[in-house]
Amino acid sequence: MVTPVKNTKFDEYLEFPCPFTFKIMGLANVDLTDQILTKMQAIAPGDYAPKVKPSSKGTYESVTLVATVTSKEHIEQIYTELGSIEAVRYVL
Repeated sequence: MVTPVKNTKFDEYLEFPCPFTFKIMGLANVDLTDQILTKMQAIAPGDYAPKVKPSSKGTYESVTLVATVTSKEHIEQIYTELGSIEAVRYVL
């Protein structure tokens, strides 16, 4: 179970709406990027051009994408939803 992300201070540092970069690290499989994009389209629809980088041993991969966020709560929701994907290990 994923712990919901709450009580962040993003609203103190950002003016909304704004672009926000998310880096998601998870197990390397053919579906990770598709799973991430499916969740992102439901939460923050947009045209995404994810950058995927495999780990040196190929066990993990990182997916970096930029989304337009509308509030602190929106960022928290995205962190929580992406973290709920089974193959995801970290969301930065």
